[in-house]
Amino acid sequence: MTKFNYKEQHAVIVKCSSEEEQKKVFEQLKNLGFNDLKIVSV
Repeated sequence: MTKFNYKEQHAVIVKCSSEEEQKKVFEQLKNLGFNDLKIVSV
């Protein structure tokens, strides 16, 4: 069995009403200087 290495991380989730809004928010955050952004659709 492999050893599990836990690394604490912190995140903020922004719920968007549409894919268009998601793209807009992503670009706004990127322009504010956030570099480690992830897109998630569920």
